Amino acid sequence: MTTSTLPAASVGSAHLPEHAWVRAIPLLPRNALLGVLHAYRATVSRLYGDVCRYYPSCSAYAVGAVQQHGAIKGAAFAAARIARCHPWAEGGIDDPPARASFPHALTRHGFVVPLRKD
Repeated sequence: MTTSTLPAASVGSAHLPEHAWVRAIPLLPRNALLGVLHAYRATVSRLYGDVCRYYPSCSAYAVGAVQQHGAIKGAAFAAARIARCHPWAEGGIDDPPARASFPHALTRHGFVVPLRKD
């Protein structure tokens, strides 16, 4: 997944230091779902092209929602967005709700890692 296929708010420059893997264990469900979303965006989503009435697309919205809120709550936000996306929808800009404080960092591929504690 390249950075050009995700909105700028969904990518970062962090990486997972070798000594921080234990702190990353609670982020595994979130990152596993992000992996599935990245695979969908790289294969199925490319076949459809730009057909979404909203910006960002529903799959990019799902990536942002899962990054910000975790696997369960992010999936609920994504399902609600998909329910709003129909041929009679007006569309427009619809970003996922951001958390007041995001306690993690993002990699250049959009995966969530713990913040560095130097």
